[in-house]
Amino acid sequence: MTRLRTARLVLRSFGPADVEPYADMCADAEVMRHIGAGGPVERDVAWRQVALFIGHWTLRGHGMWAVERQSDGRMIGRAGFMHPEGWPGCELGWLFARDAWGQGYAQEAARAALAWGRDVRGIVSPISLIRPENERSIRLAERLGAVADAEIDFLGGRAGVWRHSA
Repeated sequence: MTRLRTARLVLRSFGPADVEPYADMCADAEVMRHIGAGGPVERDVAWRQVALFIGHWTLRGHGMWAVERQSDGRMIGRAGFMHPEGWPGCELGWLFARDAWGQGYAQEAARAALAWGRDVRGIVSPISLIRPENERSIRLAERLGAVADAEIDFLGGRAGVWRHSA
């Protein structure tokens, strides 16, 4: 699996040590408000998500990275690609711990992932699936150059399809 470095972050593979910080992040109702069914998830679900992230790399050749802050080595989120069976397209996504919000980490990580996806894997037009009320992610998608393409029913609610064109 590819490891990426940005000015402040390391995007690396998920491992066993990431389950606890990831589960803590997924237990935060505010972090998870616009993700999946719109609420926190238990540790066992977070564990299965980490397993999905790891396996996705083997099956697709791309996937989600654990995002680690270089200054202290703390895993603060995830960013990268998801395209499991039944997904409406190859999704560029991100999720960060609440205390990492507002510092530009999501944009830094997503921009690095997007560039790698285009340059290395040939992912030319990924989508981001964003709940209409998730204004922070919509603004980030726009800063990354994405445009609203459609609105669909997705995982029990409405989601905007934001397309990242080449």
